[in-house]
Amino acid sequence: MTDTAIVNRLRRQQGLVLLLLFLGYGAYYFCRANLSVATPLIVEELAAHGMDRSAALIRISGITSLGVLAYALGKFTLTQFADLWGGRVAFLFGLGGAVVFTVLFALGGGLPIFTLAWIGNRLTQSVGWAGLLKVCSRWFNFSSYGTMVGILSLSYLIGDAGARQSMGYMIEHGSGWRAVFMFAAGVAALLFVLNFFLLRESRVQAGHADAEENPLNVFAGASTAPRSIAFLLRPLLTNVPFLLVCALSFGCTVIRESFNAWTPTYLDQSAGYSVGRAASLSAVFPAVGAVSVLAMGWLSDWLGVNGRPLILAIGLTATTVALSLLGAVHSGQAGAMTALVLIGITAFCLLGPYSYLGGAMALDFGGKHAGASASGIIDGVGYIGGTLAGIGVAKISVVFGWRGVFVALAVLCGVSAVAAAWLYLHQSGLTRSKRPQPD
Repeated sequence: MTDTAIVNRLRRQQGLVLLLLFLGYGAYYFCRANLSVATPLIVEELAAHGMDRSAALIRISGITSLGVLAYALGKFTLTQFADLWGGRVAFLFGLGGAVVFTVLFALGGGLPIFTLAWIGNRLTQSVGWAGLLKVCSRWFNFSSYGTMVGILSLSYLIGDAGARQSMGYMIEHGSGWRAVFMFAAGVAALLFVLNFFLLRESRVQAGHADAEENPLNVFAGASTAPRSIAFLLRPLLTNVPFLLVCALSFGCTVIRESFNAWTPTYLDQSAGYSVGRAASLSAVFPAVGAVSVLAMGWLSDWLGVNGRPLILAIGLTATTVALSLLGAVHSGQAGAMTALVLIGITAFCLLGPYSYLGGAMALDFGGKHAGASASGIIDGVGYIGGTLAGIGVAKISVVFGWRGVFVALAVLCGVSAVAAAWLYLHQSGLTRSKRPQPD
């Protein structure tokens, strides 16, 4: 087989891996969006059995919160097993767990089973993204991490949207919530089977040379495969730049979740849009963010080994400016349009670079040995930050108004921009020190 034929064969196999991971992770969201879609129907069923509707809604909300907590804990405690077991096994474990616990929820007859099933569902799903990244690190060179992870980051947006649309269609045509859950489990089961038979752990198993990892990863030079969780965690948790990335994840997630949770309310209360119009226009944040994820992923690969921290520093600086300007926007028609434009600018400057943290940069630091562990820690710290976006923003808006909210977010973003700039300078210094010196 000629070199050209070998390269073409590898490209086709990489395309298949990308498709399987994309569809598989999208299927995760069928077993995640189903509860929010079906909550009104579940509340009706509980009410029909004698429970007060308000109490039923509160109990379902409590189950949702416990699920988020389980997911965050899983990020810290289970993702390391993706590095020990292999990414394929971890990815299938999460997908299989989603199927089993979704079926258990559908077959359950009351709140105790619902709670157990939802916690189990979110806990097992917590290893899915880590497994996906692990497989990516074994199939793609580090020079394409930004583009590949950017594409895969769209899987959960499309999966979530597809799940909600299809489930909504089912409910509109008379399906009950149990049918919705079984449909979600069926989609996940189909993708489990496809990935089980078609997905391979690495391109070495397909007869190709091993993928290249970032030479600056904290395990560079390690000759042995990881044998314990301590082996995986010690180098990461004692690496200052990695800890800085975790801190950046905390800060950026606070800002992202603040916009996800509060943009409709802000556009209604401060920018002057009606409630319905504000809800529709709030889609500008995730929509522009999706474009940013793809564009910034490709750009970071094009810029080379230090491209991601450089773009992160520039993006956070621009986001700081946009947030500061949002704090100065006045009500009225012109102000409302200005606010919408600035929200779009914030999304573009923040979400693309933000996607590096738990994705491409996790692989940059963890390499093939601990990319999954690095991702789990970074995302876990981010989830802790995300919890502040709800009550924190609410309290600041009540006391200081929306201007106070954006000033606080701008300060947080400015500090994050300085940290990202230091990270870029540090990584650039490491790159220069590793270059061969002339004789």
